Amino acid sequence: MQKHDFYQSLVKQTQSLIGGESNVIANMANISALLFTSLDDVNWAGFYFMDSPTELVLGPFQGNPACIRIPVGKGVCGTAAATGQTQLIEDVHAFDGHIACDAASNSEVVVPIMKAGKVFAVLDIDSPSISRFDTDDQAGLEALVKCLEASL
Repeated sequence: MQKHDFYQSLVKQTQSLIGGESNVIANMANISALLFTSLDDVNWAGFYFMDSPTELVLGPFQGNPACIRIPVGKGVCGTAAATGQTQLIEDVHAFDGHIACDAASNSEVVVPIMKAGKVFAVLDIDSPSISRFDTDDQAGLEALVKCLEASL
């Protein structure tokens, strides 16, 4: 299966999981589980919520215990929150200001989740492999996030 088709399938599964459910925690918990069990070569999949204008707080996830709070503008998640732009990082150790919540993570993709024109949360996915994620993964995950945004 090609990546485009794979992600289209994930979006459809996401729509089925969260359709008609308004609780964002429940929806994010199911999406985290779906991504963690569906994506190859990942060691963390989950969400961070904007807790204040300056800080993200850990939300539903699958994987090892994680950093609870991340300053906006720091690390990959904080940069995505500050810029409102997806961060596709081939080697997190080369990313200035990387926060190593899990020393086993080597690449990362973080997609901001928007609500009312502002960053509401971020979707964070980590891999132990360098260059695990590419622009096809980014596009697929952004499409999945659009599905989640529609439920907010």
